[in-house]
Amino acid sequence: MPKRKLIISQNLNEFLLKKVKELVPEWTVITGRSPELWRDHIADAEVIAGWKAEMSESIGPSDVKWIQTWSAGVNALPLKILEQKDVQITTANGVHAYPISETIFALMLALTRKVDTYIKQQQAKTWHHAHMKQEIHEKTIGIIGVGKIGKETAKIAKAFGMTVLGIRHSGKSEEFVDEMFSQKQLNDFLPRCDYIVVTLPLTPETQNMFGKKEFKLMKPSAFFINIGRGNIVIQNELVQALKDQEIAGAGLDVFETEPLPEYSPLWELNNVIITPHTSGNTEFYDQRLIRDIFMPNLKNYLNGKTPSTNLLDYKKGY
Repeated sequence: MPKRKLIISQNLNEFLLKKVKELVPEWTVITGRSPELWRDHIADAEVIAGWKAEMSESIGPSDVKWIQTWSAGVNALPLKILEQKDVQITTANGVHAYPISETIFALMLALTRKVDTYIKQQQAKTWHHAHMKQEIHEKTIGIIGVGKIGKETAKIAKAFGMTVLGIRHSGKSEEFVDEMFSQKQLNDFLPRCDYIVVTLPLTPETQNMFGKKEFKLMKPSAFFINIGRGNIVIQNELVQALKDQEIAGAGLDVFETEPLPEYSPLWELNNVIITPHTSGNTEFYDQRLIRDIFMPNLKNYLNGKTPSTNLLDYKKGY
C-alpha cells in the first residue's frame, strides 16, 4: 500500500520540519520551493501546504483532500475546481496580525508626521518644516474589516487615545472598537474618520468597493490605508481623488496590477507612500503558520476531523 503523501512547497527550517514529520511518521513528506521537487507528486498528494501557481495545471486529476495556503488570500487558487472536488482549504489568516498592524501605523505616522517628505528632503539636502502640524492622538480611525488584523490595529489605536470605528460583515461588537457598523452603513461611516484602513479580502462583494463616491465622502484631511487587496479600490479614481486633494494622502501596499507598473501615476504623487505588498512579511511567518495553524489543523485531519482553523467558506470567499 503506497504511503500517504504531504507536500510542503516552502523551505522550512529543520526544527519546524521535524515537528511536522513527528506528526506523520508513516507519510512521505516532500518539501522545498522548487517545482522540480514536488511537481511529480501533486497527482497523488493527499495534503498540500503552500499553494503555487504551477500547481493549477495538475490539480484537476489529483487526489488532494486538503490545502493549507501560505497566504491569507485565496484568489490565486482555482476555487471552482477545488470546490467541485470538495477540497478543504485553510488559510494563513492571523499570521500577519502583528507585522501588518505595525505597517498600518508606520504608514499612518509617516503620512501624518511627514516622515516620507523629510526623507525626500534629506536626499535633496533641504531643510524645511514642510508645514507639518498634524498628529494621530485622539483622532478617529475607521477599520474596514475587523478580523485578526483589524483587532490588533484597534488595540494599538487605543494606545494613541483614538476613537475606533469598525466595519464587519456581521456587525458584531469587538473589544477596542467603540462603534461597529455593517458594510451597508459605509456612507455614514466614512465622513467620521480621520484614517480609513482597509483590511478586507477580495470577494465579489468587496471588489471596487472604493471609488469616486466613497472618496468624496471622506474628509479632505483624511488618509486612506489599503493593505487588503488592490482590486477593492478603483485605482484611477483613487489617483484622481489624491490629485484633486479630496483626501489628504494614501498608504498603499496592494494594487490592481502587481508589481505596480512604472507608468502608474501613483509613483509620482507626493501624498502617497508605496510599499511592495510586503506588509505581512515577518521573520516569524513560518513559525506562526506551522505552530498556530498548520499543526493544529493537521492533528484534526489525522483524527478524522475537519481542519477548523481558518477553514475557507467557498460561498463567502474567505
